[in-house]
Amino acid sequence: MNKIQKIAVLTSGGDSPGMNAAIRSVVRASAYHNLSCFGVYRGYQGLIDNSFIELNARSVKNTINRGGTFLKSARSKEFMDKAGRDKAYQNLLANHIDALVVIGGDGTFTGARIFGEEFNFPVVGIPGTIDNDINGTDFTIGYDTALNTVVEAIDKIRDTASSHDRLFLVEVMGRDAGDIALNSGIGAGAEEILIPEEDMGTERLLDSLKRSRNSGKTSSIIVVAEGDQIGKNITKLADFIQVNLTEYEVKVTVLGHIQRGGSPSCYDRVLASRLGVGAVDALMEGKSHIMIGVNHKEVVQVPFEIAINGEKKIDEKLIRVADIMSI
Repeated sequence: MNKIQKIAVLTSGGDSPGMNAAIRSVVRASAYHNLSCFGVYRGYQGLIDNSFIELNARSVKNTINRGGTFLKSARSKEFMDKAGRDKAYQNLLANHIDALVVIGGDGTFTGARIFGEEFNFPVVGIPGTIDNDINGTDFTIGYDTALNTVVEAIDKIRDTASSHDRLFLVEVMGRDAGDIALNSGIGAGAEEILIPEEDMGTERLLDSLKRSRNSGKTSSIIVVAEGDQIGKNITKLADFIQVNLTEYEVKVTVLGHIQRGGSPSCYDRVLASRLGVGAVDALMEGKSHIMIGVNHKEVVQVPFEIAINGEKKIDEKLIRVADIMSI
């Protein structure tokens, strides 16, 4: 017989659109299986502070469309120490919690793996990060919404670029992964896309912009992932281009945290709902120390070790598409 009667759910790390939909899914899947479900405020720090609140199918109404996370999120230095994790474990026991669902990225899963193995406690993860940089899943919750936010912003920037014959550098999130830059750049018709996975080099960039200018383009958009190091930072890159291509007026826009906000897209709402159900199903099956992801449209179970340490490669075919589209 399944011994799990009470599940706790938390969100950790950077917020992403669709986290509330994932919480909602975990709560309602728990109710479907006649399990109790508790939310934990402020991530792992909430475990240490004993910040639990009981949730039910009705208490999560009208949350599927809300961005951010109503359970709030925080990075906990205290949880990084054994003493902090022991306090979190004791609070779970005191509240008669049998299993934990964590929603977040690789840092969240790293903490979950250590905690689960240390105390032999059932933990399942749901990938929630706009960077889409988690191995073992095709998409993470919030990524699709972020893409749509970026494309909408670039469309508006292009109006000004075209009106004034300007070259805009648009920085998007992606410290270690270029998925947002690559896909939004193609979707918004960017002339060039700079990502951490590909070192384009300044001379090649200049040559490309010169070809674009000679072909009749009077304005350009370059999408730059924040982790790209071609110019050390986007401001220095803009200065370099301005010095070498004086015919352009170069401007910089950093989209920043608007990419993490807003109402989640339909895709992210459906994805969050599927993964939340998958997380509760996995716990009911006695599974633990895994992430629930989606691979080729199918919900899959991925060991934390693979999700955290596996290498998720950029789509080389998309890079080729981007090169062809920039002609």
